[in-house]
Amino acid sequence: MHLLFYTRLIGFTAGTLVYLFLLALILGHRRPRLFERLLFFLNLALFLIYAGGLLAINATIQYGSVPPATKRLCEILLGVSALLLWPLIVHTHVEYSRAVQQARIKAPKQVCVWLAYAMVLGVMTYVALVSYRAGSGLGAGLLRFVDMNLFSNLALCTATAAVFQFDLLRHERSRIFKSLEKWLGGTSFFLFAILIFHVVHTTASPFLSDLAVTAVVVAGILPGAVLIYYTLRHNFLDFGAQRNLVYALSATFLALLYLALVRRVSVWLEGVLPPEATASILLFVLIFLFEPLERVIGPALHRAHKERFGRMQKLTVELQEQARHGELEPLLAYSERRIREELGLAALRISIPRDAQVKPLEAPGGLGHSVQVPLMQDGSEIGLLEAASTGSYLTGETTAALEFLAEQLPAMVDLCRLIEEKLRLERELAERERLALLGQMAASVSHNLRNPLSSMKTVLQVQLENPNLPVDVRRDCALVVTEIDRMNSKLTQLLHFAKPSVNGQRVGAIALAKQTTVLFRHDAERRNVRLEFEQPREEISVLASDDALSEVLSNLIVNAIEAQPNGGRVRVALGQQAERLEIVVEDDGPGISQDLRSRIFQPFFTTKASGTGLGLSIVARRVAEMGGTIACESPLKNEKGTRFRLTLPLAERGATT
Repeated sequence: MHLLFYTRLIGFTAGTLVYLFLLALILGHRRPRLFERLLFFLNLALFLIYAGGLLAINATIQYGSVPPATKRLCEILLGVSALLLWPLIVHTHVEYSRAVQQARIKAPKQVCVWLAYAMVLGVMTYVALVSYRAGSGLGAGLLRFVDMNLFSNLALCTATAAVFQFDLLRHERSRIFKSLEKWLGGTSFFLFAILIFHVVHTTASPFLSDLAVTAVVVAGILPGAVLIYYTLRHNFLDFGAQRNLVYALSATFLALLYLALVRRVSVWLEGVLPPEATASILLFVLIFLFEPLERVIGPALHRAHKERFGRMQKLTVELQEQARHGELEPLLAYSERRIREELGLAALRISIPRDAQVKPLEAPGGLGHSVQVPLMQDGSEIGLLEAASTGSYLTGETTAALEFLAEQLPAMVDLCRLIEEKLRLERELAERERLALLGQMAASVSHNLRNPLSSMKTVLQVQLENPNLPVDVRRDCALVVTEIDRMNSKLTQLLHFAKPSVNGQRVGAIALAKQTTVLFRHDAERRNVRLEFEQPREEISVLASDDALSEVLSNLIVNAIEAQPNGGRVRVALGQQAERLEIVVEDDGPGISQDLRSRIFQPFFTTKASGTGLGLSIVARRVAEMGGTIACESPLKNEKGTRFRLTLPLAERGATT
């Protein structure tokens, strides 16, 4: 019995420290999620159970028997915690499945959660009624009920935990977390077996009953110990991401254990030495332990530092490889994700350049702490790196890693921009070579086709002047002349695409746009399309050429009219935005799908049966040659309508050819 008593003392002490360690760890890495809060209260209930048992067993050692007030406090801690343990276990496992495993919670599981809380409420209501009839207080009745059903309640809790843990295995994808759930399920089932053994033999043999209680106390530490192992070894739920917190907690608990040992040894040796002398000797012994501890801890810290530095170097290599793709936005997005994962941060943002109007980064839920590290290059700031933790302060280890990465990022950004510029120049050179080849081909096609077409047209026109020509032959000849004109128009369009425009004149954009719109008004009326023109009061000049700007407007207006075969509206509007001319051509046609919008400016891409696919390509090229931009918005409303928005730089005052 004496051995079992001190085994329970060690068990209660270890269990109290284990679950207190988990509480501190969860508080240090708190998140604005329901799961972490439920896990905290579940560990708090287990901590209070062990703390109540430890208080009772220490009172027995100190006083020989537990004083009534202390016994009452222990019963309250044990009773309330044991009563709330079952609903907390159910709710925590269901929330883990929903929040962490991203599984869809079925109705029966949700019902189990509410049923668990309802049963606790029902028990309290039942005990209140019984206590009221017996004339005793609610607290006394509740404690009697819990004391009578304590081990049965704990057996229900462990069985429920085992069932939920094995159920979670079906949805778990991670091999490591599957192993965690197997261990937790196995320890829960083991505890259930011991509790059932105690319930069966509680009256048969006092020794077996005492042995079973001791086994429950010791085995109850296993779930917490497994959770701590996977937290520190495999970073379960990112609780162990910042190791300095773990080191601080471990050192604190070791110090508390040593102080408890000093007090216990002082009591044991009280007949030989005064307690103060024993405490002084044991504390003085620590001086001789510093060097052995340094020999043990020093290499471990060195390995940890080396491992972290190696991970930072590996991460730097990953980011450099991403920078070689020559795309800045994907590089920043990839860097944010990888740094956040590597350092276990709640949020991370890289801003290049820094935007003073953007609100500083904050931790989710406002629970954590944030830091800002400027990105410096050649003594000037080019951007900002912001990081936020989930709960604990950003340690020196994490801050140093962020500063190291902040020193490397500007060079990666430079590399990315250089490669991006190189790729752009290569694409531009390839495009120019392609256009030059196209120009040569267009000139050759024009030379070889225009003269025969002109001869054919002349012959047909002469035939059409013959008054004796039969009606059907005259109709066919007129049709051929029309087709020849259409072919000439396509050849002219091909030559315009291949030939660059000459921009350098000061062009009155309003007058030219109005003139171009008037040219197409008759064609619009013939197609039952209302052509609207909106202009500012004063003239706006751009540095371009009459032909280029007219060609741009003509193509856009023709496309807008042809997009509405059953009639509609085309709006042409010009205005000045800051230092640029804005031209809007809008129609009420069927619109352009998202898949096609990315291809409409490509040469030879068309959805028309008789189109060449060069109209919008010419528009995009002429706008680029004039130093402007063009964007397509579609659909506008009711899944219909298209709007082309052009911006061109204004001509400086006094600018000429």
